[in-house]
Amino acid sequence: MSQKIEKPILSGQRIKTRKRDEKEKYDPMGFRDAILLGLEKAGGSIAQDGDKPVKTTACVFEQSEDMESMRNFEQVFIKLMRRYKYLEKMFEEEMKKVLVFMKGFTPKERIKLARMTALWISNGSVPPTVLSVLINEHLVKDNLALDFLLEVFVTWRQEKGLPSLMTALKKGNIEGRLMEFVPPNKRTEEYFRSVFEAVGLADIVKLHKAQASQEAKRDLQQLLLDDLADSRPMKDIILDLKEMAQRSGIPEHEVIGLIWVVVMGQAEWNKKEELVADQALKHLKVYTPLFDAFTTTARSELALILKVQEFCYENMNFMKVFQKIVLLFYKTDVISEEVILKWYKEGHSIKGKMLFLDQMKKFVEWLQNAEEESESGEEED
Repeated sequence: MSQKIEKPILSGQRIKTRKRDEKEKYDPMGFRDAILLGLEKAGGSIAQDGDKPVKTTACVFEQSEDMESMRNFEQVFIKLMRRYKYLEKMFEEEMKKVLVFMKGFTPKERIKLARMTALWISNGSVPPTVLSVLINEHLVKDNLALDFLLEVFVTWRQEKGLPSLMTALKKGNIEGRLMEFVPPNKRTEEYFRSVFEAVGLADIVKLHKAQASQEAKRDLQQLLLDDLADSRPMKDIILDLKEMAQRSGIPEHEVIGLIWVVVMGQAEWNKKEELVADQALKHLKVYTPLFDAFTTTARSELALILKVQEFCYENMNFMKVFQKIVLLFYKTDVISEEVILKWYKEGHSIKGKMLFLDQMKKFVEWLQNAEEESESGEEED
């Protein structure tokens, strides 16, 4: 019976592994315990399945409502996201979920959240677009969306100033959607104005009006384009535009400028300077009834001349056509001699000033002489 021979063993020598070659043992349970231990030391906690909801004391809602406490807690988030950059995108997505869950918070918690949201948006931690998630039927209907938005705006104005707030509203494309935060049964201009002015946000009302006005102007131009595309009779087009202008509160001197832009956009202009004059006069003559309908005041007439001046200055081929267009409008009673004289003396724009004044010089002298002869004749009579 053979005996098992023991193999020789080296003693007195240890083989070290390099640190880079060492591998961590896969230990999910240990990793979990380490996380829980860290949270426990930091003052936080985790709600396990089946447990009652648990809230950590290291929480926005546990802070007092004063802005000093809010600002101190703001720094916690700033430092965390500076250290862990991947949290930035996560924070934006989580904020959207939190805001949609607005009903789950108490009134005091909503105020604290609104104030922190104002700080987070103004310091760039989250984009202003997160506020758009508040335009949710169940939040808007119960006035939660509007109340939250007002608290955010008031805090922002106090902390960063009104210009910063205005810039953020435009950046987040919220300036044109402010009325959507108002409950449907209260969605009137009067109610909107009253609630915003009540908290000192009259400038937001002005911004809203300006935005609404811009949208109304675009709608008016689109209406004119549609009517022209449908070849509607000029009298019907005029009626449509007057009704919309009145309904939207667009003054006549602004309407005439909108009409000019649409009309001049209807033609493909000749690139040859010597041919564009005849083309322009022939084109504009068709629309003189339309221009005449919206130049019932001296202010509207002057606004039209200035639009013509601006257009001719910005389009090189039209630089020599200015006087001919003005003469066409004068002969068709779209603009009066009094307004032409006013434009010449003091109402002109600086764009191409000397060139256009020189073009109009002989015509203006003729108007002045005609006016003097008329006055002289009246005195003799």
